[in-house]
Amino acid sequence: MATFTTNDGVSIYYEVTGSGPALFMLPGWTCSTKFWMHNVPELSKHFTVVTMDMRGHGESEKVMHSHRISRYAMDVKNLLDHLDIDDVTVLGWSMGASILWSYIELFGNYRLKGLICVDQSPAQYTDPDWQWGQKGCYDVEMFIRTCMAAQYDPKGAAAGLVDACLNGTASGEDAALLTSEICKCPPYVRIEIMRDHTNLDWRDFIPQIKLPTMVCVARKSNVFDWHGSAWVGENIPGAKTVFFEESGHMLFWMESEKFNTTVTEFVKSIQ
Repeated sequence: MATFTTNDGVSIYYEVTGSGPALFMLPGWTCSTKFWMHNVPELSKHFTVVTMDMRGHGESEKVMHSHRISRYAMDVKNLLDHLDIDDVTVLGWSMGASILWSYIELFGNYRLKGLICVDQSPAQYTDPDWQWGQKGCYDVEMFIRTCMAAQYDPKGAAAGLVDACLNGTASGEDAALLTSEICKCPPYVRIEIMRDHTNLDWRDFIPQIKLPTMVCVARKSNVFDWHGSAWVGENIPGAKTVFFEESGHMLFWMESEKFNTTVTEFVKSIQ
């Protein structure tokens, strides 16, 4: 267990496991390092795996300020600088992918070797020219409902998120563990970072990414229509897209063996 302090004075929790080429893994909205429990042990046989809890999430400091995608991207940069590691393959799941897009927009390919985007649409909201938004938070009205649930029934909202991410397949023990991790994220933090996340549209920037990239798409996701996640792979020059045919949004959990193998092969291929 380790922490470091960001340039604006926030204590961030992170873990480093294994040895070899660096692989940084960032989870999604309200989630923590625990969500990678089926992946890190295997991936760390091949790589130096770095994971972190975003500010306000997991074991990181519960500050009530600066919950914006761009600030979270700076936190990632602060961690990579703190560890002084280069040639990192960065992997982001769901909102974690959006944070990495922000990182690349702000800092270019600084310290980066490759990019892995896991089941994230470039735009959360639907509009006349985008039909593949987030299924549970696709317009302002649904954002308000998300806020109300987080504020007045935080545990119920967390349990509902786990159910949606795993298509209702989680065992009682697993569901309880993941729900408890989400509940470490205060309702205010959940609302503020989702407020920023839902209002961003990355379609103009994604085609500008110039890194070896792999995009993982959950064919049976209850969070995003697979077409939206696949759009990312279609619009990053040279990107490889891999479909997980039997998975919901947490494809790294539901098809963990395939995910671990796919990530391992990609990271090794770009060294």
